[in-house]
Amino acid sequence: MAKRILALFTGLALLGGCTAHGNSQTVKAESKKELSTAYTLKSGGDIEPLQKNLTISHADLSFSFDFDSEILFGLTALTLHSDTQQQGLSVDLDTRFAIEKLWVNDTLLPPSKYSNSDGQVFIAQDQLFTFPATLKIQYSGHPRTPIRAPWDGGVMWEKTPSGAPWLATAVQGEGCDLFWPCIDQPFGEPATVDLRITVPKGLVAASNGKLVEVIKKEDADTFHWQTVSLHNTYGIALNIAPYEVMTTEFTSIYGNHFPITYYHLPGDTKQIKALFDELPQMITFFERMIGPYPFGEEKVGIVQTPHLGMEHQTINAYGNDYKKDEYGYDWLMQHEFSHEWFGNQLTNDDWDHMWLHEGLGSYMQPLYAQYLHGDLAYMSSLNNQRKGIINQHPIVSNKRLKEEDVYENGPGLDIYYKGSWVMHTLRYLIGDDAFFRSVKEIVYGTPAPKPGNFSPVFKNTQDFIDIVNRNTGQDLDWFFDVYLYHAPLPKLLVTRTDTSVTFAWQTDSGLPFPMPLEVSVNGKVHTLDLSSPQQLPITPIDTVIADPASKVLRYEQRYVDFKEYEALKKKKLAEKK
Repeated sequence: MAKRILALFTGLALLGGCTAHGNSQTVKAESKKELSTAYTLKSGGDIEPLQKNLTISHADLSFSFDFDSEILFGLTALTLHSDTQQQGLSVDLDTRFAIEKLWVNDTLLPPSKYSNSDGQVFIAQDQLFTFPATLKIQYSGHPRTPIRAPWDGGVMWEKTPSGAPWLATAVQGEGCDLFWPCIDQPFGEPATVDLRITVPKGLVAASNGKLVEVIKKEDADTFHWQTVSLHNTYGIALNIAPYEVMTTEFTSIYGNHFPITYYHLPGDTKQIKALFDELPQMITFFERMIGPYPFGEEKVGIVQTPHLGMEHQTINAYGNDYKKDEYGYDWLMQHEFSHEWFGNQLTNDDWDHMWLHEGLGSYMQPLYAQYLHGDLAYMSSLNNQRKGIINQHPIVSNKRLKEEDVYENGPGLDIYYKGSWVMHTLRYLIGDDAFFRSVKEIVYGTPAPKPGNFSPVFKNTQDFIDIVNRNTGQDLDWFFDVYLYHAPLPKLLVTRTDTSVTFAWQTDSGLPFPMPLEVSVNGKVHTLDLSSPQQLPITPIDTVIADPASKVLRYEQRYVDFKEYEALKKKKLAEKK
């Protein structure tokens, strides 16, 4: 999904997996009676007491629509589990919706037994709730309309070029509660989901998982979709339009088979097929580099949307108008597809660790450029990312954070670009064997994944550090301390005289940083142990290049100067207008 500063993302041939709210813009554009509450507009953060011990084994979601009035009708049944009894229940749902009926264990409750004043539905009863328990909610209303999806979350009620309805959901920043009752936390993922989406004749509903059946009625069709593994909450997606379908059966390098399906509007068949034909090579790349496609029991799914894109599990949103970048592939589709591994198979257990989604996912683009075209494309792609690193906040705070804390009050784009460069430097430091083994293990929970021997996992930064330390047999906490838990980059101090050149690292607060450094002297590369300053003998005519292969992420004044130049140029252009 794209996050703020689209011009920068497009220019760097990168798109992140998340959206920027632009909440202040949205609030100004909406009437007060339609405002979503602050509680609804947050995702993650502190866990509500009545939700702390709950898990969802199954979500049964039914949707129908009044397209003329832009009304969504929903019926959600959640199967809830907890190890302890509790006096009440709560789930999240935007107050824009009117709750028409609510049942607990098939018992219809009177309105006096539940409330939804701020976006959290509270349910009380006279005796303790025991589990498993089924909570069913029937509701309807006009869902939040995004001002600029996918940066701003909600339900889009658009029209296709032919004038047909074109509906799409995009809710990562604000969460699943924008259109279905859920627990808007990473741990709120339902283990399985059934989606029943009823649409007028002539429209197609594309969603997550496998298409079980299409129930045809006189004037409407119901598309029944089903997932069979833990499902990212904001990844539940509705996509409705007069779609045409392109599909093929893919044979994985692991020997299993699954469908690749693209739901697209009628259009340029040549462009549509060109995009579709990119997918097999992308899948094979990820399987060779990381491991098996995680959702082979369902499908690889792409759907054309009126917004730019988002990583909806098994039905990735795509709206990039069939653009290819300088490396010859559709960078947006590749990045969103990377989130099937980094975000959907591996889910951070708190928004604070979103770099595990976005940094690892962003590193897949230089890696894919290298896979396709070699080292020149790899370094070019990395350099494009390097221009966007900000270094104003640590990538990880080790605090429980809301999504907006990460993007608007925290590291923001650094979870993408800096996260990618951290992975690049780590790969240099520990070597490909330990690096890719560690990535596999954090993604799958095993360093030897095969279809059928893994399921989605929840992990955090410390889990990754522990895995890297174990696979290298070293204590590399110093590496992650400097790069993830502190904002300033290490500086390389170089002192040259006529007879010697000395190298030393300088870090924020004097943090230890024994990063080895390659130095080329007249083409001969020396590897220095910089746990303390090191000196090399030279003559005045020697050519000395520090880090000649650009392996180490470090402070470089040229990037600061470039940003200042770009800002000044932008200011002058604005003044001319």
